[in-house]
This record gives sequence, structure tokens and C-alpha cells, in this order.
Amino acid sequence: MSIRVLIADDQPIVRTGLAMLLDAQSDIEVVGAAADGREAVRLARELRPDVGLFDIRMPLMDGIEATRRLAGPDVTDPLPIVVITTFDLDEYVHGALKAGARGFLLKDAGPALLTQAIHAAADGNALIAPSVTVRLLAAFARAETAPPRQPTEPLTAREEEVLVPVAQGRTNNEIARALHITPSTVKAHLASLMRKLGARNRVEVAMWAHETGRV
Repeated sequence: MSIRVLIADDQPIVRTGLAMLLDAQSDIEVVGAAADGREAVRLARELRPDVGLFDIRMPLMDGIEATRRLAGPDVTDPLPIVVITTFDLDEYVHGALKAGARGFLLKDAGPALLTQAIHAAADGNALIAPSVTVRLLAAFARAETAPPRQPTEPLTAREEEVLVPVAQGRTNNEIARALHITPSTVKAHLASLMRKLGARNRVEVAMWAHETGRV
């Protein structure tokens, strides 16, 4: 089945280009396009897409606020959202991740990385542009003033081994090869980490690793 995507960007040429690029994929279907964050929230609630692809700088409501309303901590059924922007600014990434985004890409990322991020979000994973992953997560951890939350149960040795490459932005397949285990085993350990840490996705797991000095 196709992954149904909602695009939000205030520039018509960008909306059209992203739609053409994604519709060219055999397993992705663009079901709607919004010109501002307010329209994105309305269409998301009306169309129920599988993934949102939102720009940050938009009129009426920016992409971070739209993400917060559709995927924030208080949302019971959060929409997986990938934020895409021209601007490599720390505060944008921090804001997007804290709002609940499952991915962050720059608009020069290229078609392969964009489709990979859409698939990752649809699968419950997260993908952040490799050029910003480690630097921005580390900066996010330094900016946090509250002490990191404690796990509900102690982490196992294997979970600790999985935790570090997750925080480094590695994929499940890369982690599996490095640790000589299967991708499904990595996924199981990641699910256990999310449960113990009260994290909603691997981005929050990565943040916790940075906050606690594990990376």
C-alpha cells in the first residue's frame, strides 16, 4: 500500500516540485498540499495522511506550531511529520524535534534522502539530515536545563550498545551489521528502550542519550 503524504509549503513551485518527486515513487502518494500551517492542520485532520512533510517558515502558522498541534506530547494519535527547510539553524531543529517531528531535512537533501525520511516516519522511525544529526542533538542536550528522566527499569547491556548508534543517527540495518544481530532484534531493543524511557520515537531516545552523556 502507498504511503499517503500531506505537503505544506508556502511556495507554490516547491509544493509542486515535492509533489512531482514523491508521486514518481511507486509506493508514495501525495494526497494534499497546504500553503500555510493552519491549512496543513486542517487538511491533516480531514485527510488523515500517513506522513506530513512540512516547511518551517509559513504564514498564518509556522511548521513547528503545526507539528506541535498534530504530533505534540498531548496528541493522542500523532501524525508522523518530517520537517524540511532551507535553513540549517539549531533553534529550528530543536523546535521541530520538541514539537514532535520524526525527521528533519534540508531542502538540498536530494530525492533519495527525502523518500528515505518519508519511509522512516511511516515506519515509526526517524531520520535527521546526516549533516546536522550529532551536532544538533548534542546542542539540544546542552540546552536542556531539567535533569534527564530516569528509565523505569535499568537498561540492559545490549540496550546500551544499541542506544549509542541510535544517538549517532545510524539506521537499524547499520546497527545490526555493527553488532552482528538482525534488524528485527535491533527494532525489539529500540522498542524496549522507548518503553523504559517513556520516549515516543527514536529521536527522543537519541536526545536522552545525549542528555545523559552517553554520546
